[in-house]
Amino acid sequence: MTTSTPLPSGAFERAAHNDTIGDNHVGTSVDTPLRADAFALSDAEKMARIAPLFKEIMETLGLDLTDDSLAGTPKRVAKMYVQEIFRGLNPENHPVCKTFNNTYQYGEMLVEKDINLNSTCEHHFLPIAGRAHVAYKSSGQVIGLSKINRLVDHYAKRPQVQERLTRQIAEALKSILDTEDVAVIIEAKHMCVSSRGIEDEQSSTVTADYHGTFKDPAVRREFLDHIRG
Repeated sequence: MTTSTPLPSGAFERAAHNDTIGDNHVGTSVDTPLRADAFALSDAEKMARIAPLFKEIMETLGLDLTDDSLAGTPKRVAKMYVQEIFRGLNPENHPVCKTFNNTYQYGEMLVEKDINLNSTCEHHFLPIAGRAHVAYKSSGQVIGLSKINRLVDHYAKRPQVQERLTRQIAEALKSILDTEDVAVIIEAKHMCVSSRGIEDEQSSTVTADYHGTFKDPAVRREFLDHIRG
């Protein structure tokens, strides 16, 4: 007669709790949860490990990997994970964001709107797609416009929760520009909502993070008017 090893005390409760967090799309921290040894392996070593693991998933699903169309998929997925859709995990890939003195003394808000955003939900590893709107008021430093887009893309390229992504972009800009006057809004659709679970294809999620003068209702309204306009 076979006997099973008993689960540790509280294991069922923890598993149920984790399922609830994931199913309700709730994040647990502002920082992306990473192990201390997250970058001990090179990109090549990570891809070499991921490919056979994904191959095993495909084979478990019953797919025939001798078919020409499927044979290269494990390696393609491994490369996509490490060097494409999750490349934002590695701090070495953070965009270089050189600042410049605000010599033209522009004192109003600068708004970069409708920034294309593609990310991945950390709960089901399904796509998040939408737009980001970013604004700041200079405290003496400015940044190249394309760098704002690159910052959005960098933090999007990791397993994410939209609330965390919104805050990470705002905190990065505050640090780079040495100003509190930053605002970020993200509007996005989540495939984990539209293609599974409730399967609602129409709904979208909006998150916002306001700092400094953007906490003033009048300044916030101006920012929103720029977006709508």
